[in-house]
Amino acid sequence: MNSLWYFNDVNLFNILCPHKFKKYKKSHEFDAYKKQDYIYFEEDSANKVYLIDKGKVKLGYYTEDGEEVVKSILSKGELFGEKAILGEEKRNEFAQSVDNSTSICPIAVDTMHDLMRDNQTFTLKIYKFIGFRIKKLERRLQLLLFKDTKTRLLEFLKELCEEHGYECPETGDHVVKHPYTQKDIASLIGTSRPTLNIIMNELKEENIIDFNRKEIRFIG
Repeated sequence: MNSLWYFNDVNLFNILCPHKFKKYKKSHEFDAYKKQDYIYFEEDSANKVYLIDKGKVKLGYYTEDGEEVVKSILSKGELFGEKAILGEEKRNEFAQSVDNSTSICPIAVDTMHDLMRDNQTFTLKIYKFIGFRIKKLERRLQLLLFKDTKTRLLEFLKELCEEHGYECPETGDHVVKHPYTQKDIASLIGTSRPTLNIIMNELKEENIIDFNRKEIRFIG
């Protein structure tokens, strides 16, 4: 199954971080963030892209009513703010640290363009990543338009399991430890929190999953 919310099996930090390149290594620094610290806000100038060294970052926006909508939660090795490479001048989303020890590698757009011009492998990885993000958004839109809420939730949970799950040797269950709140999950699959609660409890009664605040377990 192709990943909908994650860039499969590619640690972009190991490939793209400027400290890997001699020309930029000395002047390159990392930024540290605590939980709920903002990396950037909507309408901020889009003059950098960011790689996650460690921790997790939430991307989202606020509706006119001030309600938070989560677009994705990214983890180590992933890139965000990439639309700045394509000429975006202002952010249309916020980026916020989810962990207490998030480390971010900021890269100026000019530096990114230099790296892309001087390194073909680097450029191909960037284009592959941007193309994947576009396909991911298309796939997510198809799910939101044509699949019912229960199906969207099951597909999300299965992909979460593929990315972050492990098999419990004692029971054979597949266990996923995750950073999402129920509000985050509801936002990601395009439903309300009360509807999500109902469906999660239905799946629990059907003995498909069990769950608590930080863990989802696929039974058997």
